[in-house]
Amino acid sequence: MNCTRLLGLVTLTAVLAACGQSPSAQLSADAAPASAPAFVPGELLVQLNGGLSSQSVTALSSLGVQSLETLSTVNGGALLRARITDGQDVLTKARHLASSALVRFAEPNWVYQHQATATDTYFQDGTLWGMYGDGSTPANAYGSQAAEAWAAGHVGSDSVYVGIIDEGYQFDHPDLKGNAWLNPYDALDGLDNDGNGFVDDTRGWDFANNDNTVYDGGTRGSLDAHGTHVAGTIGGTANDGGVVGVNHNVTFISGKFLGRNGGTSANAIKAVNYFTDLKTRHGLNIVALNNSWGGGGFSQALLDAIVSAAKQNILFVAAAGNSGTDNDSTASYPSNYDTTAGAGYDSVIAVAAIDKTGALASFSQYGATTVDLGAPGVAIMSSVPYNKYSSYNGTSMATPHVTGGVALYASTHPGATAAAIRQAVLAAAVPTTSLSGKTVTGGRLNVSGF
Repeated sequence: MNCTRLLGLVTLTAVLAACGQSPSAQLSADAAPASAPAFVPGELLVQLNGGLSSQSVTALSSLGVQSLETLSTVNGGALLRARITDGQDVLTKARHLASSALVRFAEPNWVYQHQATATDTYFQDGTLWGMYGDGSTPANAYGSQAAEAWAAGHVGSDSVYVGIIDEGYQFDHPDLKGNAWLNPYDALDGLDNDGNGFVDDTRGWDFANNDNTVYDGGTRGSLDAHGTHVAGTIGGTANDGGVVGVNHNVTFISGKFLGRNGGTSANAIKAVNYFTDLKTRHGLNIVALNNSWGGGGFSQALLDAIVSAAKQNILFVAAAGNSGTDNDSTASYPSNYDTTAGAGYDSVIAVAAIDKTGALASFSQYGATTVDLGAPGVAIMSSVPYNKYSSYNGTSMATPHVTGGVALYASTHPGATAAAIRQAVLAAAVPTTSLSGKTVTGGRLNVSGF
């Protein structure tokens, strides 16, 4: 048995048991095995049981942890990011805390990475194949069929909002500025005008650096290229040179949590909660969150946040992953989450990548019961920082095609529930040989079939 790959897939106690260790055994300090998901050394996410007094946070100090911040309140209990103070390693401390009457669960603060690879290499010249259909000019039957939707007059709507949980994106890029959100509820004046806890979140929020500068343009070691590329596929504007996205009209908001060294569970949770709050606080028609990242283990805290978003009719579109493995056998998060138990329907859409011949990409993860459909993810041209364009590969690139499809459906079916949108997207999938037995639908994205 490959014990290292079990981490994050089941309970810590079960991991130790499956690997021939007793539940009291300790793993190496602050270091998961090499092939296991990475986490932040010395930190945990701790969910307190509901109904406990405010003194419970202080009482945790006797258990060897110190609260660093409160991320949210779930089921009446505070979700904390905490530092270990007694020298125990992360996995052992999580197991010990879980046995306390104060604690609902404790888990590592997982580290995630984006799911893309760059290749150095628009619509008219044949490059933007992911937007084509079998009846468009140029044509490619394995594209998203977006061009055929446009021909029918379906080009999206600015009243449909999408959250991009990723790196930041260049909101003044020529192909993005027309669809970039400018917060009407919080002017750039040094005040938290709408009382959501974020001062001057005019374009969204940078949870990686805890400031309102969602686009850093390389000043902090991250060019925000990945997030900018994702945004261009969802909603690059039309007829202005460069590229065009699945939607000519849409509004995207940045929830930046990936930086130079990836992103953490804690910051991903903050980003999801930020969008849920924007929808409930202001009534914004946020229909989906794009999540072109992965790599961490199972997180109950993140799943709780996704469930809360699902209850507000927000879909969670996620990259299946780039390791070429079967997600039915070895779960990949966040794409393997299922919100049915908590929200009454599954808000997650997991996306594999195909190439321009319809083949499953060699790198793409798959799963007959856990990956929903395929979408263009090889040689995908889109926007990148400094007003430029580049071609990337990855399930990261397939995912925003599907998120774009969700937004396009929402624009033509106002008031549709998230569950209905999800069902429509999956029902429209075109049967594809390479995806048969490899995805739930056995097919590829078809945005003209809604």
